[in-house]
Amino acid sequence: MSNVSSIAAFLLLPFADTRELQLLHFWLFLGIYLAALLGNGLIITAIACDHRLHTPMYFFLLNLSVLDLGCISTTVPKSMANSFWDTRAISYLGCAAQVFFFVALMSAEYCLLTIMAYDRYVAICKPLHYGTLLGSRACVHMAAAARGTGFLDALLHTASTFSLPLCQGNVLDQFFCETPHIIQHSCSASYIRETGLIVVSAFLVFGCFVFIVVSYVQIFRAVLRIPSEQGRHKAFSTCLPHLAVVSLFISICFFAYLKPPSISSPSLDLLMAVLYAVVPPAVNPLIYSLQDNVAIRTEAVIVPPYSALGPQHKKDVDLLK
Repeated sequence: MSNVSSIAAFLLLPFADTRELQLLHFWLFLGIYLAALLGNGLIITAIACDHRLHTPMYFFLLNLSVLDLGCISTTVPKSMANSFWDTRAISYLGCAAQVFFFVALMSAEYCLLTIMAYDRYVAICKPLHYGTLLGSRACVHMAAAARGTGFLDALLHTASTFSLPLCQGNVLDQFFCETPHIIQHSCSASYIRETGLIVVSAFLVFGCFVFIVVSYVQIFRAVLRIPSEQGRHKAFSTCLPHLAVVSLFISICFFAYLKPPSISSPSLDLLMAVLYAVVPPAVNPLIYSLQDNVAIRTEAVIVPPYSALGPQHKKDVDLLK
C-alpha cells in the first residue's frame, strides 16, 4: 500500500494529444483569461474609484469580481502552462494548494451570491430599511463571513482529501486538481469520509439555494404588486444581472456534480469543469454590463437600488412597506 507522501506529483488530463491542438487550447484559454482579467478589472477599478458606486450593491459586486479573478487564476494559468510546455505534471503541494484555493473561492462566491440575493430582497421588499439593514459595517461583516465560510470549507476538503493514502496511480481525469478525482485513487475505505464531505457540502449548497429561492419568491411577489409598469420594469432590472449569474452558476455546478453516472464520461466531465470553473468568471462582467445598473457605467447610480423608481412611484414604495 502506497502512502500519500510517496506521490511527488499528479498528472492532469490533457485537452489534446497533438501539439497543434495543445497550442490551440493555450491560445483559447489565454483569450478567456485575458477577457476575465479585463472585465473584472474594469468593474473593480470603476467601483473603487467612483464614490457614487460606494453602495452595498456595488460593494458586493466588487467582491464578486475579486473572487472571480481568484477562481480563474487558480486553474487556468497552470493548464495553459502545461499545454504550452507540453507537460501534464503538477506537484503534490501544488495540487493541494489548487484544491484549497479553488474550493475556498468557489464556496465564498456561492455564499456571496446568497448575500447579494438578500441585498436585492431588502432593496425591493424593505426599501425604507435599506440603509439600516445594509450599512457599511454590516456589508463588511457579511463579505467577511462569506470568505470565512469558504476558508473553512476548503480547509475541511483539503485536509480530508490529502490525508488519504493513495495507491491507485496519480493520473487525474481532469485539467485541474479536483477533490472527487483525487479521492478515486484512495486505497483505503474512504466511504465515511466521502459521506461526511458530501453532507457538509450539501448542507451549504442547499441551504444557500433555498435562501436564494425564498428571497426571489418574496421579491417577485412584491414587484408584481407595483401598479405601474415602469416601476415593475425598473425593480426587475436591479435583479436580472444577479439572477442570471446565480442561474448560470447553480445550473452548471448542479449538473456537473449531480448528473447520472450513466452519462458520465471523461470528456463530459472535462466540459462541465470548463463551464463552471472557466466560463463564469469571464461571462459575469458581461452579464452585469448588459444591464442598466451595471457598475462600470458612468451614469447616475441607484442609491438605494429601489430609489430608481423615482418620486412619481412613492405610492409603489408604500405598497411594499
